[in-house]
Amino acid sequence: MVSGGMTCVKYMTFIFNLIFAITGIVFIAVGTVILVVYGGYNNFMDNWFFAAPILMIVVGGIVFIVSFFGCCGAIKENHCMIITFSVLLLLIFALELGAGIAGYMMRGEVHAMVENRLNSTMEKYSTNDDIRRSWDIMQHDLQCCGMHSASDWTHIGFPENTVPVSCCKEVPEGSTCDTNSVHIYTSDCMSNLQAAIERNALILGGVGIGIAIVQLIGIIFACCLARSVRREYETVETAAH
Repeated sequence: MVSGGMTCVKYMTFIFNLIFAITGIVFIAVGTVILVVYGGYNNFMDNWFFAAPILMIVVGGIVFIVSFFGCCGAIKENHCMIITFSVLLLLIFALELGAGIAGYMMRGEVHAMVENRLNSTMEKYSTNDDIRRSWDIMQHDLQCCGMHSASDWTHIGFPENTVPVSCCKEVPEGSTCDTNSVHIYTSDCMSNLQAAIERNALILGGVGIGIAIVQLIGIIFACCLARSVRREYETVETAAH
């Protein structure tokens, strides 16, 4: 049995494992929300953007399972289980830290990605139903119109001063959505979409790095507990001989 101050470490390790389980759920929730919220924008983003939240969901599931394993090791004071848990947690820590840094660093790729995707899809608005839905969702949700301005729609073949209905907050009966409407969104989609993606990159990075730091503390507690348990075993074996 673990004695003295290490009894405190044992229960602290158990508590941290409960916290890890919660962080796993947080990872799953954040990743899922980002996928759901930005799923309609898939035509404007490269696959690597969606790889980050998917990775969060996978890591969250692994963290939840590993934390349960750690709880069992702490309660049973099983040296092998605690060491295995510490190694797994260390690997997850490295993965989360890497994902967090990648989430932060990918902000630098956003401008080029958004510009390229908006350019290539805007020209297909009238001929591709999937792209038209994506543009309508984006303009409505981000309250924007056109890539750089509402006049962009004229450049791709729309009649002069005409824009998609999604460019307007509302279209009163008998009215149309055009560049002269008081209901038209005045922001450009390039800036709004880029800002939204960068915000979520920061969230991904912040959550990943923040939770990784918390888990590092848990690794230290687990290692202290494993060392204490091993010493107890050695003491018992020595006394037996």
